[in-house]
Amino acid sequence: MLSDFITSAIATLLVVADPVFLSALFLGITHGMGQQQRREVALRASIIAFCILLAAGLGGAKLLDLLGISLSAFRIAGGLLLLSSAAEMVFDRRSQRLQATAEQAISVDHVKNIAAFPLAIPLMAGPGAITAMILLAGRADGRIDHLVSLYVVAALVMAACFVCFLMAERISKLMGITGRAVMTRLLGIILAALAVQFVIDGVMVLGIPGASP
Repeated sequence: MLSDFITSAIATLLVVADPVFLSALFLGITHGMGQQQRREVALRASIIAFCILLAAGLGGAKLLDLLGISLSAFRIAGGLLLLSSAAEMVFDRRSQRLQATAEQAISVDHVKNIAAFPLAIPLMAGPGAITAMILLAGRADGRIDHLVSLYVVAALVMAACFVCFLMAERISKLMGITGRAVMTRLLGIILAALAVQFVIDGVMVLGIPGASP
């Protein structure tokens, strides 16, 4: 059903993107910038990240065909990748890795390309989000209404990131370190369940001829 597909897409992309967590990194990346500069960086990063996710949804499956990789195999591999990301979130290894990536990029270029790297890539539209878009586009099975809904969901998630960036200071004060830690672990558990479902879908198609997830 379309409603189930939309719910799955929202949960997957929202958890993978994690706008609330990214808002804390956004404060560190844009440290020393004025409000107008931060707004420009947030807007540009959100647009770039959405374009990347859109390209993944539109051309990801075709690229797999060219490489001779079945969608079922990619579902299993992608599910395992998302499961790895979920483990990082639950055991608090993801924040350390993303923070290290952000700090490395800041030392190279603090302002000019900061929206593209590291904010859009790999923090907003990283491997997990790109994988999720390809998997969800494959689950749509060519149905136009499902694909359009997926792209709308991706746009809404990036818009949520943009809003969280603008409210980053308020969110940081409201949640605090403990609140962000609890939220990250809860989202990690949800992402782990979604990742396992992707693996199950792939195994079902490979193991049962004619079966559909």
